[in-house]
Amino acid sequence: MLENWEGHDVDVDGTRIHAKVGGDGPPVLLLHGYPQTHVMWHRVAPGLVDRHTVVLADLRGYGDSSRPASTVDHASYSKRAMAADQVGLMHDLGFDRFSVVGHDRGARVAHRLCLDRPEVVTRVALLDIVPTRHVFAHVDRALAQAYYHWFFLSQDPDLPEHLIGADPDYYVRRKLAQWSGGTGIEAFAPEAIEEYVRCFSAPEAIRASCEDYRAGASIDLEHDEVDAAAGRRVECPALVLWGAEGFVGRSYDVLDVWRGYAADVRGEALGGGHFLAEEEPGATLTALRDFLTDPAVDRG
Repeated sequence: MLENWEGHDVDVDGTRIHAKVGGDGPPVLLLHGYPQTHVMWHRVAPGLVDRHTVVLADLRGYGDSSRPASTVDHASYSKRAMAADQVGLMHDLGFDRFSVVGHDRGARVAHRLCLDRPEVVTRVALLDIVPTRHVFAHVDRALAQAYYHWFFLSQDPDLPEHLIGADPDYYVRRKLAQWSGGTGIEAFAPEAIEEYVRCFSAPEAIRASCEDYRAGASIDLEHDEVDAAAGRRVECPALVLWGAEGFVGRSYDVLDVWRGYAADVRGEALGGGHFLAEEEPGATLTALRDFLTDPAVDRG
């Protein structure tokens, strides 16, 4: 998929980050979620290339990026480390300032990128999440049932790795169907599903994805608490989109939550569930194009 896009493999401090690049114009970096790869943007990214240089990157541990060794404190899969990867990638491609669009885990990386390197991010779009710190601070029965994977994947090695590794094909398809809206697995292109399964099935990929969630339940929260104590928040213009049929849209006043973490927020609910770029590509593309190109956004 995305065969006509130019492939890049960039070494960032010893971690290989895989990306596809297309288009021309102001740069925008698109980051995927779990359990996916950059391919999740295949229905949206082609609609951005007439106005932007679009970079589709695989997060460390996912897709065809490399999978660093685990560490006791899970720092090698912290959102700080993942964000630094993407800054290095964009610098190598010749971009020192750029917009970022992130979905799911990619949105959490984008959030951290805005906090750690505010000088490089011009605008940020965050798809179907509220901040990690807010999620953990408001756990109830509904959250525990819907987000059970947060608690399962963050268990000590190698319990989740062993169980997922028994049938990763089933696991990926089950997660895609579970988190989408009423259309279920039919929302996804068969070729995209095959690519997700291919990349996720390697034992090292399963380990890396678990480390992502272990970091989310430990060192990422430590970083978030430091920022909260310092009053640090996202300062660039931010767009928040969420699925009206998904857990985020049903459970939170999404804009109100984000206004506690970002200075300049706008957004809306779209149709469907969690996977906006594949369930509602037209609406997602329209919202992103408007946000990324509207000069009024910079004027507040």
